[in-house]
Amino acid sequence: MTGKTELSGGPALPQERRVVTAVPGPKSQELMARKQASVAHGIGTVLPVFARRAGGGVLEDVDGNSFIDFGSGIAVTSVGNSAEAVVRRATEQLNDFTHTCAMVVPYEPYVQVCEELAKVTPGDHDKKSALFNSGAEAVENAVKIARAHTGRQAVVVFDHGYHGRTNLTMALTSKNMPYKHSFGPFAPEVYRVPVAYPYRWLTGPENCAEEAAAQAIDQITKQIGPDNVAAIIIEPVLGEGGFIVPATGFLPRIQQFARDNGIVFVADEIQSGFCRTGQWFACEDEGLVPDLITTAKGIAGGLPLAAVTGRADIMDSAHSGGLGGTYGGNPVACAAALGSIETMRELDLPAKARRIEEIMKPRLEQLAEKSDIIGDVRGRGAMLAIELVKPGGKEPNPEATAALAKACHQQGLLVLTTGTYGNVVRFLPPLVIGEELLNEGLDVLEEAVTGL
Repeated sequence: MTGKTELSGGPALPQERRVVTAVPGPKSQELMARKQASVAHGIGTVLPVFARRAGGGVLEDVDGNSFIDFGSGIAVTSVGNSAEAVVRRATEQLNDFTHTCAMVVPYEPYVQVCEELAKVTPGDHDKKSALFNSGAEAVENAVKIARAHTGRQAVVVFDHGYHGRTNLTMALTSKNMPYKHSFGPFAPEVYRVPVAYPYRWLTGPENCAEEAAAQAIDQITKQIGPDNVAAIIIEPVLGEGGFIVPATGFLPRIQQFARDNGIVFVADEIQSGFCRTGQWFACEDEGLVPDLITTAKGIAGGLPLAAVTGRADIMDSAHSGGLGGTYGGNPVACAAALGSIETMRELDLPAKARRIEEIMKPRLEQLAEKSDIIGDVRGRGAMLAIELVKPGGKEPNPEATAALAKACHQQGLLVLTTGTYGNVVRFLPPLVIGEELLNEGLDVLEEAVTGL
């Protein structure tokens, strides 16, 4: 019993930063040696420590170091690790059964998750959902559904976009290294157009929305032909591309073009969805109601689950048996999702995300004023980032970015890097993180920036 108590994580875990060994410590180094001997080299590591338990806003490693978590497993554990409702519901389901395959013998939790998705996603139209395992699967199935609905083949995506690691979603993704390098050839009929990236728009952020939309629409019209386009897919906040928030007005213009031409408009909310940006979904910021919305990451408190949700007539375009997968909508993952959504409602996690922004963004902006290597501060809610540049201009500074992340890790703060140019540090704290811990993490970040 004593051992079990010592190993328990979740909200009861002491919410403190604690560095008691070198990072990585001796036990993590031993495990890393075993990993290198048995795990494929292509599975990389951001922070070379091994987790022992996690909860609230901290992650503890096997050496007893406790890190403030500004990563949430890449926006997955938004409700915290081992959230009570997630554990309770998943445990109850584990005790009943772990699998039947929803396509063989269905079960209520699958239906319940789809009902909840119809409630929380934007729009009051009739909706249906299909459940999968990963974000890449969700995007790939959104393309299948759009093609079935329209009878068209072409798919339009955007500069700096990221949509997954399967063959089709690598084609949709704009960044070569590490996602696409040496893995081609890729799926055809994928076309990339400009996105409204305010910080790097050549004529200035004030012109960004109008000019980027005009360029994107012109390219679609001239190079593809709107009548050939099945879907336009975009992240309302671009994740791996660098937490780019498209200039206001760009997304509505693109959606209207899609609507005018019978194109399925797909919002990829895999990283930005489920309360992360201060609303249930980032596309709500400009009142967008997508035809289809893809979700994963934060949906199930850490268990693998993904979904495509959308207009019932579009979702029903695929023939019976055309969608699915052996593990898609696993009953334990569905139970966890119901616990995650329950937690989001009970704790009003959209409001928590907005409060995190109120604390973090001014401090990041103050830090940018004092540092000549922070070129931009951006994001919404608890999806924030700083873009690092070389002093005196906007040339990307990936070297400083890597050094900053390492310095934070050494002092007990887990941060993630991102961006097309590898020069963005992103912040994705659990939405349940305490304010004292949040501010302490920012103290560590500030000290690390100062020390560069």
